[in-house]
Amino acid sequence: MTVQRRLALAWAFVVCLLVGYNAWLWLDQRIAPDTDILALLPLEKRDPVLEQSFTHMVDSAQQRVVALVGASEWSTAGQAADAYRAVLAPHAGLIAFDAMGDDTQAGWLASLQPHATLLVGAAQQRQLREEPARFWADAALARLYNAFSGPKLGAFRDDPFGLFAGWAQERAGETPVRPRDGRLFVAEEGGEGREYVLLTYTLKQSAFSLGAQDAVVPLLEQARAAARGAAPDAEVITAGVVLHAAAAGRQASREIHTIGVGSLVGIVLLTWLTFRSLRPIGLTLLAIGVGFLGALSVCWLLFGQIHLLTLVFGASLIGVAQDYGIYFLCHRLRADPGLDSPALLRRLLPGLGLTLLAAVIGYLGLALTPFPGLRHMAVFSALGLVFAWLTVVCWFPGLISSSTLKAGWLAQRYRGLVRNWPRLTRTPAAIALVLALAVVAAGGWSQLTTNDDIRSLQSSPPALIQDQIKLGKLLDAPSPVQYFLVRGDSGEQVLQREEALKRRLDPLIAQGHIAGYQALSNWVPSARAQAERLALVEDKLLRADGPLALLASEIDEDRQWVADSAAHLRAQARPMLVDDFMRTPAAEPWRHLWLGGIDDRGRTVHASIVALRGLQYASLPVLAIAADGLDGVQWVDKVGGISAVLGSYRATMGWVVLGAYAVVFAVLFPRYRGRTWRVLAPTAVASVLAVALLGFSGQHLQLFHVLALMLLLGVGVDYGIFMQEDTEGDDAPWLAVGLSAASTILSFGLLALSGTPALRAFGLTMLAGAALVWLLAPCFAITKEANHAPPH
Repeated sequence: MTVQRRLALAWAFVVCLLVGYNAWLWLDQRIAPDTDILALLPLEKRDPVLEQSFTHMVDSAQQRVVALVGASEWSTAGQAADAYRAVLAPHAGLIAFDAMGDDTQAGWLASLQPHATLLVGAAQQRQLREEPARFWADAALARLYNAFSGPKLGAFRDDPFGLFAGWAQERAGETPVRPRDGRLFVAEEGGEGREYVLLTYTLKQSAFSLGAQDAVVPLLEQARAAARGAAPDAEVITAGVVLHAAAAGRQASREIHTIGVGSLVGIVLLTWLTFRSLRPIGLTLLAIGVGFLGALSVCWLLFGQIHLLTLVFGASLIGVAQDYGIYFLCHRLRADPGLDSPALLRRLLPGLGLTLLAAVIGYLGLALTPFPGLRHMAVFSALGLVFAWLTVVCWFPGLISSSTLKAGWLAQRYRGLVRNWPRLTRTPAAIALVLALAVVAAGGWSQLTTNDDIRSLQSSPPALIQDQIKLGKLLDAPSPVQYFLVRGDSGEQVLQREEALKRRLDPLIAQGHIAGYQALSNWVPSARAQAERLALVEDKLLRADGPLALLASEIDEDRQWVADSAAHLRAQARPMLVDDFMRTPAAEPWRHLWLGGIDDRGRTVHASIVALRGLQYASLPVLAIAADGLDGVQWVDKVGGISAVLGSYRATMGWVVLGAYAVVFAVLFPRYRGRTWRVLAPTAVASVLAVALLGFSGQHLQLFHVLALMLLLGVGVDYGIFMQEDTEGDDAPWLAVGLSAASTILSFGLLALSGTPALRAFGLTMLAGAALVWLLAPCFAITKEANHAPPH
């Protein structure tokens, strides 16, 4: 048994294992691609407290689905909302309704009764310090005889001066949502527009689960249709992470089919026109299929998951993995019929090995990025190339002979092009052309700008974004990506630092920079603040000759009534603790603001979040310095932070690309010596010109353009190697370059049509770069005579 046959059988055994493993993964439904776009964001080297704060904010929102059902009349909105709920009610195990109404409000008010005397609003604190006893006695009389004077806890004696009522109204001012007729109500600003019923739901499965998306999104569409059926003029606004994740999943699924199927059809057509045989087509598809299965299997073993965009990106691998098979097939087509295929492979193996090594270096450059998703793409692609390359080396020589292939229409007409293709020489015309290209490149680079804003990578459908914006305005919802992070050695210290921060933020509300803030210290004052409030109440309201005694004389009560009332109010001054508050119904909407104790490199740090309402983009610089000088308070702008990281890595990856050129040069030098620059020059020049084209077209340079240049190095060097391996002076390398480049352009051209901005930027750069390498590679090829000359 020959060595080649042993390799073929061994590889057949490996492929059988791959097929069996993939069948087990897919048939057993163990593979569930991740659709979380955050997986593509950088893992920043920051402290655990900061990272957990962001995760906490995101996790609190990603399982929620919020719907606003509105109409011009409240009763009509209620009918539409009831129809909406009726569709979802039978599916509570999948998406559960968060009931809240008048009873819920009464429950959380009652849970705060033991602490009512300590809950004093900011306005009431100022009045306590400034107003005389008569003011408070008159206020108590007004409450006694007024039918409505704000939230009440039981009898008049529970809150005679309306302190708790004022505090509760302040807390209600943190949201425009109000209970009404057993529902939650919100109206358009001004009170003259639509009236909306607020419905909130909690998903019982992860919002990024494909199964949950497939089940929930159609139900939400049915609920929307039912609401409009019940009230034709009803407006339904829905928002939730699951909707954006499902849209991304549908888009990625479409692109997998578009890019993958489009690439396959292009390769099949090109192969048929070149070889006039089905066997090369089948073998090329076989190599690609083995590469895909192998990459998927090993990635799943390494990471235990795979991102859906990795599969989309992997679909473009088809345009690269076929290079090795095409290189062998083109040489088999042009080689001496007396030379058997194993001998031909041995002659081509050095060049094939170098093309694989250069491509893997290019792909693994992506693994140097801080993006987990891109690392998966890099490993997936590098492994796919290795498996495809091994398939060519192990199987193609035994399955392809000289009699198998015949020159097709494309091969016959393509041959003459290489003879007339211009070469790089020292003639005046060539020098003038080089100078002209240099001027063009300089012009494009001079117009190039950068934009690293993460929001430019947003790919959700416009309708979803519009709904999200409108819902956010109606609910006056705080931003989950810009907030203040407060930390301290204890929960008490965190609350005190929150209160110091709020004193800084109050003037910004008056200036219109923000509409308000949400903080747990609004609900649970620090122990120091509680003591100060109790002392203020004692001094201003409960003293022997104070407002309480004055009130008693107005309503004909005796001293015993005064003593009993004072004792009752003191009994409602039980100290509040965060842990106790978190167990009450009132804490439910605010749990995401309290991080509690967090392990920070071996020590426990307590932390909380102060969220901002009505945040204006133009006010970000003001807010960034609002906490300057406050211990333990940090401004967090996740959008700005990630954008800054993207910019930093864009610059870093630019140097990595240059370093990769140096590494590839060192790898190729032992074989090509003085001709090594000719291998790399086409790719280098194409990269410079591709970036210049971005400048001319008004594209903003971003990280994903630079990542594409890294990959272009791996792909483009193949063409340079093919041309320099032309030791016989035939046109097989030129034909291989043409077929490979056409397939790569097709693959990445389709990737440029992606709805995902990151992939589109990547694809556009690769499209222009690959086309330019194809055009430039022959220019750096040397003549037959030079090939036979000793290397320089």
